[in-house]
Amino acid sequence: MSVLELAKGCRTYRRFEQKKISDADIRDIMEAARLAPSGRNAQPLSFIVVDDKAKVDSVFAYTKWAGALPPELGQPKDNERPVLFVAVIMNTDVNAAADTDAGLAIQNMSLAAWEKGIGRCILGAINRIELAKIFKLTETQKLHSLVAFGYPSHKSTIKDVAEGDPLNYYLDDNKDYIVPKKTEIWKKL
Repeated sequence: MSVLELAKGCRTYRRFEQKKISDADIRDIMEAARLAPSGRNAQPLSFIVVDDKAKVDSVFAYTKWAGALPPELGQPKDNERPVLFVAVIMNTDVNAAADTDAGLAIQNMSLAAWEKGIGRCILGAINRIELAKIFKLTETQKLHSLVAFGYPSHKSTIKDVAEGDPLNYYLDDNKDYIVPKKTEIWKKL
Protein backbone atom coordinates (compact mmCIF):
# COMPACT_ATOMS: atom_id res chain seq x y z
CA MET A 1 0.00 0.00 0.00
CA SER A 2 1.14 3.53 -0.69
CA VAL A 3 1.32 5.99 2.20
CA LEU A 4 -1.79 7.77 0.87
CA GLU A 5 -3.70 4.46 0.68
CA LEU A 6 -2.64 3.69 4.25
CA ALA A 7 -3.70 7.16 5.43
CA LYS A 8 -7.08 6.88 3.72
CA GLY A 9 -7.88 3.55 5.39
CA CYS A 10 -6.31 4.36 8.74
CA ARG A 11 -9.48 5.72 10.29
CA THR A 12 -10.82 5.47 13.81
CA TYR A 13 -12.46 2.14 14.63
CA ARG A 14 -14.57 1.58 17.72
CA ARG A 15 -15.81 -2.00 17.37
CA PHE A 16 -13.41 -4.91 17.15
CA GLU A 17 -13.33 -8.66 16.57
CA GLN A 18 -12.27 -10.55 19.66
CA LYS A 19 -9.12 -11.84 17.94
CA LYS A 20 -5.75 -11.56 19.67
CA ILE A 21 -3.00 -9.53 18.03
CA SER A 22 0.19 -11.55 17.69
CA ASP A 23 3.30 -10.67 19.70
CA ALA A 24 5.17 -10.17 16.40
CA ASP A 25 2.60 -7.61 15.23
CA ILE A 26 2.70 -5.84 18.61
CA ARG A 27 6.50 -5.65 18.34
CA ASP A 28 6.19 -4.12 14.84
CA ILE A 29 3.66 -1.54 16.06
CA MET A 30 5.90 -0.60 18.98
CA GLU A 31 8.99 -0.48 16.76
CA ALA A 32 7.14 2.07 14.60
CA ALA A 33 6.55 4.15 17.75
CA ARG A 34 10.22 3.88 18.71
CA LEU A 35 11.30 5.12 15.28
CA ALA A 36 9.08 8.23 15.35
CA PRO A 37 10.82 11.62 15.20
CA SER A 38 11.31 13.50 18.45
CA GLY A 39 12.01 17.18 19.09
CA ARG A 40 15.75 17.63 19.84
CA ASN A 41 15.78 13.81 19.74
CA ALA A 42 14.97 14.03 23.46
CA GLN A 43 12.71 10.95 23.24
CA PRO A 44 10.44 11.88 26.18
CA LEU A 45 7.92 9.11 25.51
CA SER A 46 7.56 5.62 26.87
CA PHE A 47 4.74 3.16 26.34
CA ILE A 48 2.84 0.58 28.32
CA VAL A 49 1.36 -2.31 26.33
CA VAL A 50 -1.72 -4.07 27.71
CA ASP A 51 -2.94 -7.20 25.90
CA ASP A 52 -3.98 -9.52 28.72
CA LYS A 53 -7.81 -9.70 28.55
CA ALA A 54 -8.41 -9.10 32.26
CA LYS A 55 -6.06 -6.09 32.23
CA VAL A 56 -7.58 -4.77 28.99
CA ASP A 57 -11.00 -4.95 30.69
CA SER A 58 -9.74 -3.04 33.74
CA VAL A 59 -8.27 -0.31 31.51
CA PHE A 60 -11.44 -0.20 29.37
CA ALA A 61 -13.49 0.69 32.46
CA TYR A 62 -11.79 4.11 32.54
CA THR A 63 -12.43 5.07 28.90
CA LYS A 64 -15.16 6.99 27.07
CA TRP A 65 -15.74 6.54 23.35
CA ALA A 66 -17.26 8.46 20.41
CA GLY A 67 -18.12 11.79 22.00
CA ALA A 68 -20.22 12.82 18.97
CA LEU A 69 -22.55 9.84 19.43
CA PRO A 70 -24.89 8.74 22.21
CA PRO A 71 -23.14 6.14 24.45
CA GLU A 72 -25.38 3.29 23.25
CA LEU A 73 -24.04 3.85 19.71
CA GLY A 74 -20.43 4.83 20.38
CA GLN A 75 -19.33 2.77 23.38
CA PRO A 76 -18.13 -0.72 22.35
CA LYS A 77 -20.21 -3.59 23.74
CA ASP A 78 -18.54 -6.47 25.63
CA ASN A 79 -18.00 -8.47 22.41
CA GLU A 80 -16.66 -5.41 20.50
CA ARG A 81 -13.95 -4.16 22.83
CA PRO A 82 -10.33 -3.63 21.81
CA VAL A 83 -7.91 -6.47 22.48
CA LEU A 84 -4.88 -4.22 23.02
CA PHE A 85 -4.22 -0.86 24.65
CA VAL A 86 -1.03 1.17 24.37
CA ALA A 87 -0.61 3.92 26.95
CA VAL A 88 1.45 6.85 25.68
CA ILE A 89 3.47 8.20 28.60
CA MET A 90 5.23 11.59 28.62
CA ASN A 91 8.27 11.61 30.85
CA THR A 92 8.03 15.16 32.19
CA ASP A 93 11.60 15.26 33.47
CA VAL A 94 12.67 15.00 29.80
CA ASN A 95 9.96 17.20 28.22
CA ALA A 96 6.64 18.13 29.81
CA ALA A 97 5.13 19.38 26.54
CA ALA A 98 5.68 16.55 24.08
CA ASP A 99 2.34 16.62 22.27
CA THR A 100 3.98 16.71 18.84
CA ASP A 101 6.23 13.77 19.72
CA ALA A 102 3.19 11.85 20.98
CA GLY A 103 1.22 12.61 17.81
CA LEU A 104 4.07 11.41 15.60
CA ALA A 105 4.50 8.19 17.58
CA ILE A 106 0.75 7.52 17.58
CA GLN A 107 0.54 8.04 13.82
CA ASN A 108 3.51 5.72 13.26
CA MET A 109 1.83 3.04 15.41
CA SER A 110 -1.46 3.60 13.61
CA LEU A 111 0.00 3.19 10.13
CA ALA A 112 2.07 0.14 11.13
CA ALA A 113 -1.06 -1.44 12.61
CA TRP A 114 -3.30 -0.60 9.65
CA GLU A 115 -0.78 -2.13 7.23
CA LYS A 116 -1.60 -5.41 9.05
CA GLY A 117 -5.37 -4.80 9.03
CA ILE A 118 -5.38 -3.75 12.68
CA GLY A 119 -7.53 -0.70 13.45
CA ARG A 120 -7.15 1.78 16.26
CA CYS A 121 -8.92 4.45 18.26
CA ILE A 122 -7.00 7.24 19.98
CA LEU A 123 -8.58 7.97 23.34
CA GLY A 124 -8.25 11.25 25.17
CA ALA A 125 -11.49 10.97 27.16
CA ILE A 126 -9.99 8.78 29.84
CA ASN A 127 -9.73 8.80 33.61
CA ARG A 128 -6.07 9.68 33.87
CA ILE A 129 -5.99 9.52 37.67
CA GLU A 130 -7.24 5.93 37.88
CA LEU A 131 -5.24 4.81 34.85
CA ALA A 132 -2.05 6.31 36.33
CA LYS A 133 -2.62 4.02 39.32
CA ILE A 134 -3.13 0.97 37.10
CA PHE A 135 0.01 1.83 35.10
CA LYS A 136 1.96 2.64 38.30
CA LEU A 137 3.16 5.97 36.91
CA THR A 138 5.72 7.98 38.85
CA GLU A 139 5.57 11.71 39.66
CA THR A 140 7.60 12.46 36.52
CA GLN A 141 5.33 10.47 34.22
CA LYS A 142 2.11 11.77 32.70
CA LEU A 143 -0.44 9.74 30.73
CA HIS A 144 -0.77 11.56 27.42
CA SER A 145 -3.34 9.28 25.76
CA LEU A 146 -4.43 5.74 25.26
CA VAL A 147 -4.58 3.95 21.92
CA ALA A 148 -6.96 1.03 21.51
CA PHE A 149 -6.20 -1.61 18.86
CA GLY A 150 -8.01 -4.54 17.33
CA TYR A 151 -9.26 -6.01 14.07
CA PRO A 152 -12.21 -3.82 13.04
CA SER A 153 -15.67 -5.37 12.87
CA HIS A 154 -17.09 -2.38 10.97
CA LYS A 155 -16.10 -0.01 8.19
CA SER A 156 -15.03 3.60 8.49
CA THR A 157 -15.28 5.64 5.30
CA ILE A 158 -14.30 9.17 4.39
CA LYS A 159 -16.95 11.43 2.86
CA ASP A 160 -15.60 14.51 1.10
CA VAL A 161 -17.40 17.71 2.15
CA ALA A 162 -17.10 21.40 1.35
CA GLU A 163 -16.20 24.19 3.76
CA GLY A 164 -19.15 24.91 6.03
CA ASP A 165 -20.69 21.43 5.75
CA PRO A 166 -21.23 19.49 9.02
CA LEU A 167 -18.11 17.65 10.22
CA ASN A 168 -19.55 15.32 12.88
CA TYR A 169 -18.95 11.68 12.11
CA TYR A 170 -22.01 9.45 12.12
CA LEU A 171 -23.19 5.90 11.61
CA ASP A 172 -24.95 4.80 8.43
CA ASP A 173 -27.74 2.20 8.27
CA ASN A 174 -25.16 -0.62 8.61
CA LYS A 175 -23.65 1.02 11.72
CA ASP A 176 -20.49 1.80 9.76
CA TYR A 177 -18.76 5.11 10.46
CA ILE A 178 -18.92 7.94 7.93
CA VAL A 179 -16.22 10.55 8.51
CA PRO A 180 -16.67 13.92 6.76
CA LYS A 181 -13.40 15.49 5.60
CA LYS A 182 -13.11 18.98 4.14
CA THR A 183 -11.73 18.88 0.61
CA GLU A 184 -10.18 22.37 0.53
CA ILE A 185 -7.75 22.69 3.43
CA TRP A 186 -4.71 24.23 1.82
CA LYS A 187 -3.67 26.85 -0.70
CA LYS A 188 -0.41 28.09 -2.20
CA LEU A 189 0.98 31.41 -1.08
